[in-house]
Amino acid sequence: MIYDYLVVRFGEITLKGKNKKQFVVKLEDDVREKLRGFPQLEIKRHFDDLEIKLNGEDSADVLAVMQRVFGIQNISPAIKVGTDLEQIREGVLRVANQENGAKTFKIAARRKDKRYPIHGNELNQELGGAVLNQCDWLKVDVHHPDLLIRVEVGYHEARIYGREVKGAGGLPVGTSGKVMLLLSGGIDSPVAAYLVARRGALIEAIHFQSPPYTSDRAKQKVIDLSKKLRGFGGKFVLHLVPFTNAQVAIRDAVPEDYRITIMRRLMFRIAEKAALQRGALALATGESLGQVASQTLESMNTINSVTNLPVLRPLITMDKIDIAQIAKQIDTYDISIRPYEDCCTIFLPKAPRTRPDRLHAERFERKLAINELVDEAVQGIETMVIDADTNEDAFSSLL
Repeated sequence: MIYDYLVVRFGEITLKGKNKKQFVVKLEDDVREKLRGFPQLEIKRHFDDLEIKLNGEDSADVLAVMQRVFGIQNISPAIKVGTDLEQIREGVLRVANQENGAKTFKIAARRKDKRYPIHGNELNQELGGAVLNQCDWLKVDVHHPDLLIRVEVGYHEARIYGREVKGAGGLPVGTSGKVMLLLSGGIDSPVAAYLVARRGALIEAIHFQSPPYTSDRAKQKVIDLSKKLRGFGGKFVLHLVPFTNAQVAIRDAVPEDYRITIMRRLMFRIAEKAALQRGALALATGESLGQVASQTLESMNTINSVTNLPVLRPLITMDKIDIAQIAKQIDTYDISIRPYEDCCTIFLPKAPRTRPDRLHAERFERKLAINELVDEAVQGIETMVIDADTNEDAFSSLL
């Protein structure tokens, strides 16, 4: 590869006004963390972008990592040359020859140094003519080119950019506070985690397990999903909740059609208590309106009433097909469809109540020792920090 640099552009961060610097600094920290495996890189922060000097590292490998960092709008491989017109011309031809899959091109040149004697339009004509003369497979297309070669002429050097690569967008993880996400082993909740993290939230996940009704393979499935999600936001904290006693108590005391409702209400109480202990400002779920019995408006209203925290539902208006497509894109789908049951599938009623009444739910809960069940579950939580070299048996009691 001919490229010496990658130039990372911020996207939405540029709209942050006086707060812009703290977002850019956080993004730089995330980039440095993600690129720990490339020791030769040099990273420099500018007002409008991050510049990564490759120093011999493969630009394609670094690009692949950068595309998973939230807060990046796009990334361009680039070279630097002197400001002499002949040097710029040679640099443009190097880029045009490198990007040999293109059939059409456009030159977009601008002067950051307004003292430079050749204006942007003149540069476009001069450099475009050179490409047409030397690269006979390329034709000009000023509206929809396959290859846009951007040239920025500065005070001491010129940057020449190759094909622009789309970034993950969103905001740097951690700039929007912490969220406690209810993570099942299904398709939806990992996608919800991805979308909430993309908006800058630091995700901690809470998973409810009910051995011996749920197996170690179901637990491993959730750990594997957490490892995938870790790839988008640094370390990922997973809380494993012992939920067997609570589910057995609900089975024995609650009418069958209300069991799902009471179970979800209890999950929200436990998640809220864990969230408050961990400094999380909201809960999040993978619920989609009308998808199952517990996801009707009546069910969500009845379930929500047990928590004072906001509940984020990023999938609320999405179809299952759309959710599955995102799951495939973020590489969680194949893990999610492993046939290992989670706690939501045990003691499943034949006909769950789709429009549960909150007063009825409260009446049924009087048969349960709710506070004791919540405290028992929270005290039994095992917390796993998913990092680059996670040992699957390395649990720590953080709550």
